[in-house]
Amino acid sequence: MKGGPPINREIFRKYDIRGVYPEDLSAEVTIALGRVLGEMAGEHALIGRDCRESGRMLMEWLAAGMTESGCRVGDLGVQTTPMTYYAAHSLKPGLTVMITGSHNPPEYNGFKIMKGLETIYGQSITEIGNRMEGVLTSGTPVGPPRLEQLSVRQSYMDRLLGEFSLGRSLKVVVDAGNGTGCDPAVEVLERLGCRVVPLYCSMDGSFPNHHPDPTVEENLRDLKSSVVREKADIGIAFDGDADRLGVVDDRGETVWGDRILMLLAGHLLRTNPGATVISEVKASRLLFEQVKTAGGRPFMSPTGHSLIKKAMVEQNALLAGEMSGHIFFRDRYYGYDDALYAALRVLEILGSDDRPLHSHFKDLPEVFSTPEIREDCSDSSKFAIVDRVVELLQDDGYGVNTTDGARIDFKDGWGLVRASNTQPVLVLRFEAGTPEALADYERTTRDYISRARRDLHV
Repeated sequence: MKGGPPINREIFRKYDIRGVYPEDLSAEVTIALGRVLGEMAGEHALIGRDCRESGRMLMEWLAAGMTESGCRVGDLGVQTTPMTYYAAHSLKPGLTVMITGSHNPPEYNGFKIMKGLETIYGQSITEIGNRMEGVLTSGTPVGPPRLEQLSVRQSYMDRLLGEFSLGRSLKVVVDAGNGTGCDPAVEVLERLGCRVVPLYCSMDGSFPNHHPDPTVEENLRDLKSSVVREKADIGIAFDGDADRLGVVDDRGETVWGDRILMLLAGHLLRTNPGATVISEVKASRLLFEQVKTAGGRPFMSPTGHSLIKKAMVEQNALLAGEMSGHIFFRDRYYGYDDALYAALRVLEILGSDDRPLHSHFKDLPEVFSTPEIREDCSDSSKFAIVDRVVELLQDDGYGVNTTDGARIDFKDGWGLVRASNTQPVLVLRFEAGTPEALADYERTTRDYISRARRDLHV
């Protein structure tokens, strides 16, 4: 075969394949990916995509490569990532691909891949890249893909509508950020009796109003003001492909991922005493304490949706969640991250009595925390720096949890230093009982990072 253009190896991330279209995700590269995935799929594969402008072209290239491998391809159309996961569980293809850039800028796109019902990540993605090198060609004609048009929209909606009945009519502001989350969320909520105030609920892959990432508080500004202005019970926000949830309470305050999980866990443990609840190293100490107090078994996992799904199976957990808004239910659901389903579980709790959302958290101890801090650090040195920080802290007698980086135990809180799996940065976060202690823990941790850099000459 004639060799094609080189593949940018940086597109092969820990949890997905992701890059800029069409510079990284060209026709040649995407067709090569399709050839490899078609061989992996066997007889049948499914492809869904979000509303990014590059999605249709990437789908056609990917499907063309799959078709060359003798694979039948079902085109699920434009939909959320959870709907694509639902299709995998319902239709049981050999392989399922979601084309999505998630919360990345509009020029990005990517591929989330499931083999059977298992999400592909880590070394498996690297191996796909290696195999692509062998089938990458330049100028090789490919025929048009043979596509079967499929839709799981109605089936997915029926699955949700058949499970939930809200105890009272709730006023809900929905900010879809012009992503795919608006469909079918607005219709589902209205059919459940909610009074829905839609905000940026028309799909537009250029994301003209704000970036579709509900973990960035600036992106929730309009949702917060709308909740207060409309006197709504709750505001919910989705990322670009609706697998991550953001929540704003009735007073217009952000409810971060660990607090959402506290609410959900407390409710779940009433009917499932002793159940395991999983979160990650960036979550509040309060979450793990609250789960234990409520009669559950808390478990701390490394960060990453694929790793958490794996831990849920290994630990037989019923609920898991990340600060990023990925929330996973194996109680009454399939174990994948679905922002609409998680939102409905929150609304189910809210509708069960007359208490406003903010009051569900009023008895929690007050803690002070930083947002996630991202400090530039080269890919070549970031893991070595974290390892050296662990050594220095342990030498000085600190308790350090090394589940994912270094989570440092302080007297009245904790600090975190971990190497990002997706970017050349160190991720820091801190929590304490007072603002003064919070500043002290951050200062102490940064001193150890500086010492590690000096020791490693980086």
